Amino acid sequence: MNAGEPTRSSGFRSAVYVNRQFGTCGSLIILLILLTGFSASADSVIIGSKKFTESYVLAEIAKQSLERVGIKAEHRQGMGGTIILWEALRGGGIDVYPEYTGTIAEEMLKQPGASMAQIRHALSAQGIALTDDLGFNNTYALVMRRDRSEQLGLKTISDLRAHRELKFGLTHEFLGRRDGWRPLSERYQLAPSQVLGIDHALGYAALSKGEIDVKDAYSTDAKIGDYGLVTLIDDLHFFPQYKAVFLYRKTLASQASHALNDLSNSIDEARMIRLNSEAERTKNYAAAARQFFGATENASPFVSETFRSKLLRWVTRHLELAGISLLLAVIVGLPLGIIASRGGAIGHTILGITGVIQTIPSLALLALLVPLPFFGISARTAIVALFLYGLLPIVRNTATGLQDIPPPLRESAVALGLTAGQRLRKILLPLASRSILAGIKTSAVINIGTATLAALIGAGGLGEPIISGLNLNDHVTILEGAIPAALLALLVQFLFDLLDRVLIPRGLRL
Repeated sequence: MNAGEPTRSSGFRSAVYVNRQFGTCGSLIILLILLTGFSASADSVIIGSKKFTESYVLAEIAKQSLERVGIKAEHRQGMGGTIILWEALRGGGIDVYPEYTGTIAEEMLKQPGASMAQIRHALSAQGIALTDDLGFNNTYALVMRRDRSEQLGLKTISDLRAHRELKFGLTHEFLGRRDGWRPLSERYQLAPSQVLGIDHALGYAALSKGEIDVKDAYSTDAKIGDYGLVTLIDDLHFFPQYKAVFLYRKTLASQASHALNDLSNSIDEARMIRLNSEAERTKNYAAAARQFFGATENASPFVSETFRSKLLRWVTRHLELAGISLLLAVIVGLPLGIIASRGGAIGHTILGITGVIQTIPSLALLALLVPLPFFGISARTAIVALFLYGLLPIVRNTATGLQDIPPPLRESAVALGLTAGQRLRKILLPLASRSILAGIKTSAVINIGTATLAALIGAGGLGEPIISGLNLNDHVTILEGAIPAALLALLVQFLFDLLDRVLIPRGLRL
């Protein structure tokens, strides 16, 4: 017996052991993931909101209005900008969301200056209805710090023309809107030296610190008063009216549509500003909605969702998104890795494509998937995006693990008379199991972290408090999502390290 034979025999015994363990434990893992179902919301009215305070508050008012007449409702917070919410409503991803007449005419219908009758007719043709306006006009505005505007003598938007040195910080949506920065700058002949794209809430903080000089705002923003800002007069009357309404699908139950329409003409501009201020003071959109109903007669008591309940809901959905996408990545990634291990043009192509997918920014990948048929604003869109991100580590590690198996072991398997399939199942995959498991672990950790972005398309998870905290500039709320996400990633890594010790014999680990 030569020196290599004991090692080869030990390798075969380890391979058989791993093959059996993977067969049993792998089946259990797959079964557990498949048993993890999505929380049922088919019987709920799904309400969406954009990523700014007033939209959150109005969505909460709609939610509580429906609950007060016995209709179950779910609020998917901060789903993004106009296009995402509009596509979600048309595609059935949500049932209701607050919008503004100027945005509907300018951005969604491409009919500037359309009357309410024209708007209703155009929306009805797409299966969408809208309430009468809620009672206030939330138009766009440009704002500055009061001391800065007084120092430069700026009162109107036209006055900005003479001060090209000013730095503008504008929201990304405003920069791209048909009624936003480009046509505004053309109308007023503005050409500032620097125009930055910035988040709505973070822009206020930058303005107060003097990091920017001018930003776009909504006329009912509570922060205009809180930060002592001045609104520049729209002296050329560029901005249309933005009357607040609720858009909803015409398939909505009549009781639900009646509850939404009952909110018409119930909120004036001063009251909306107070509600926005309450939301930002308490860091609680539901509290602001309760304040609105507190002024009504016979208001039934409202029970707010506890943090424990919210955390359980966030974590459960987060694990569902990450778990299902990981399972799909394993099912698809292992065969691709096996093929890639054989090298050649096909192998290089597989590794190249999965590598390119990994380089696509996560937000861009979500944006690319949303308009496609079957996807839209849904959990399946988030799952597919996470699945695509999880492929590369599994494919690469599977290919590398198989390629690194020593030739003597491969030759011994052939000498035993095993078929190609038997060699792969009983010898090669078990010997490469440590590398494969490391790839799956990497994919799992990536999915846990990236799944926070699913909240941007209303898929929920631990991204919900993170996005809400960014909107409120509230670090505590951000940490409510960030800390559990980090702990989940550490827990997953620990469990895979434990799985490595259980599944992989000591001989192969060394």
